[in-house]
Amino acid sequence: VKSPPKSGAFQERNSTPTKFRKFYERGDFPVAIEHDAKGNKIAWKVEIEKLDYHHYLPLFFEGLCEIQHPYDFLARQGIHDMLEHGGAKVLPVVPQLIIPIKKALNIRNRKVICTTLKALLHLVVSADLVGEALIYSKNHKFLKIPILIFVIYVVPSSVNIGDGIDYGQQKRENIGDLINDTLEELERRGGPDAFINIKYMVPTYESCVQN
Repeated sequence: VKSPPKSGAFQERNSTPTKFRKFYERGDFPVAIEHDAKGNKIAWKVEIEKLDYHHYLPLFFEGLCEIQHPYDFLARQGIHDMLEHGGAKVLPVVPQLIIPIKKALNIRNRKVICTTLKALLHLVVSADLVGEALIYSKNHKFLKIPILIFVIYVVPSSVNIGDGIDYGQQKRENIGDLINDTLEELERRGGPDAFINIKYMVPTYESCVQN
């Protein structure tokens, strides 16, 4: 009797070049890579606070799917810079970020998932009411998007390595830990019914507020 085929839940999906890459190659982004003794960083050609967030932030989130340099670096750092300086500009753009987040998580590339979860965690804490906007997005579209990713990765979040060192934890590259951190922040900032909604979609989640 043949054993059943693998479900493929962890199998990496193929990704296609993104609009982010196309825009960057055309020179449509006001950014450049600057090299110094500390490494690479983004040099913005305009003040970040003056950017059109409805236009640029979704494009940078779409760049989370990229795994090649310099696109992955530019997307990752650009998101964190914009969230750091966005303030009230971030909240109105949240609905436009759900599809890019879904695409990035569904690639099932571990590096992309970690990068996306870090961006998501930063998004949740970047401005008031963002957590609630994600929890109560229309028809709970946000919570439905990462549910499979959350469920298949959150269980094996801790690995018993004895006296060894888990370098993934030091670099914040443990997917299970990042998922737990994200869900906890969503509970804290997602309004009074956040836990109920998270628990319904992720049954293994335990409250960090009520316990």
